[in-house]
Amino acid sequence: MAQELIISGFGGQGVMSMGQLLTYAGMLEGKNVSWLPSYGPEMRGGTAYCSVIITEEMVGSPIVNEATAVIAMNLPSMERFERTVNPGGLLIVNSSLVNKKADRTDIDVCYVPANEIADELGNTRVANMVILGAFLQKTRAVSEDSIIESLKGVLGSSKEHLIPLNREALKRGTQSVNP
Repeated sequence: MAQELIISGFGGQGVMSMGQLLTYAGMLEGKNVSWLPSYGPEMRGGTAYCSVIITEEMVGSPIVNEATAVIAMNLPSMERFERTVNPGGLLIVNSSLVNKKADRTDIDVCYVPANEIADELGNTRVANMVILGAFLQKTRAVSEDSIIESLKGVLGSSKEHLIPLNREALKRGTQSVNP
């Protein structure tokens, strides 16, 4: 199934990295992909986001107005993008930073304590990989192996030692939600 995804949070949460990893993984799997980051006033502490499309079909436009899924890493992101999820779609919320429940009842909502899980793993910076694991478990948009292969290219050989931690973060994220 085609995924039209919005990933949102504040600067430093790895929002853009998640989008890039999904895009690279989709390319590795021979899918058509698009990644459209939003760089603007959001960079000054507001909500930063990117749109990602992963599909077997041609991508007509990189802009996602009606999402099959939204990943909200913080409360402003959930408040801004919850309404863009198509009925029957998916909203994944970082419940470590969002203390509110979604308003919608016509979508699948998953609350993932991404920061707590990352802290358990010893590095808060992998919270994005935890939530990405949850997304992969729910959608099967790309494989975990393709994400890890993409991560190797993004990190380079000097940071190769971080691969096992990121793999474990993905695994913990997949375990945090039901398929």
